[in-house]
Amino acid sequence: MQDLVGRLNAICDAQPFDTTWYVKDLATGWEADRGGDVVVPSASTRKTSILMHALSKVHEGKLRLDEPCTIEARLQEGVDSGTYQYMTPGCVIPLRDAFVNMIITSDNVCTQIVLERLDRDELNAWCKRIGMTGTTHRVNFPPPGLAWDHPVEAVASTTARDQGLLLDRMVKGASDAAEAAALGATPELCGLALDILSWQRLRNLIPSLLPQKAKVANKTGRGPRGRMDAGVVYKNDAPRFIISIYTDRVPDTLPDGLPGYTAAYATAGRLTRACWDAMN
Repeated sequence: MQDLVGRLNAICDAQPFDTTWYVKDLATGWEADRGGDVVVPSASTRKTSILMHALSKVHEGKLRLDEPCTIEARLQEGVDSGTYQYMTPGCVIPLRDAFVNMIITSDNVCTQIVLERLDRDELNAWCKRIGMTGTTHRVNFPPPGLAWDHPVEAVASTTARDQGLLLDRMVKGASDAAEAAALGATPELCGLALDILSWQRLRNLIPSLLPQKAKVANKTGRGPRGRMDAGVVYKNDAPRFIISIYTDRVPDTLPDGLPGYTAAYATAGRLTRACWDAMN
């Protein structure tokens, strides 16, 4: 597998931006990383931990999946991610659907609905308790107009390893009650979380160079400094490997004149494809 690490690092070294990653082979337990503990902006990859913490509150009985949630005009202001910014204010959806849209279209109206039902200090404590020591949630909604070189502390932050650890614990929790309990959940709730991630509509990062029908349970991110994605890649409908990828300080324009984000997308796709080919 050291050959794989060399290939992954070569892909990253060729880019005019920073890339950190974490990979775990779920068949053997082998893992590797590149800057896996470097703290970077999380962008919307933060929403996987928000989802699991919220599901722990469902397990506690403090939230209900069928709880009605109203789409309010105040929640639509300044939102540029997802679809509910365009919906008629006053429409009502169950909390379960807010969870789904927070993940599969990265909807920030729905994200606000979820976060307004959670305590941020409790969310951060939950992350630390399960081992996500490099992850910090800071704001419900990223401030508009952030500069390309904004400090990490201006937004939610995480590490490639933290996101891999969370996904690993979710996979284990889906089939092991004790592992699920460590997340404050049940196997059924861990399974629901992975199902929601697998319904992801944004497939231009980790899944982009995989076979069209390849199952991936992932959450993407988009911020001024880069693009990111973290997910579980399946083979034969079974979790095969975990990969998390964070591109940072991506230039607006590449030397060839193309947008920088296109290279970030391509890098994530190539890293994942290399793992797919190696773990056949």
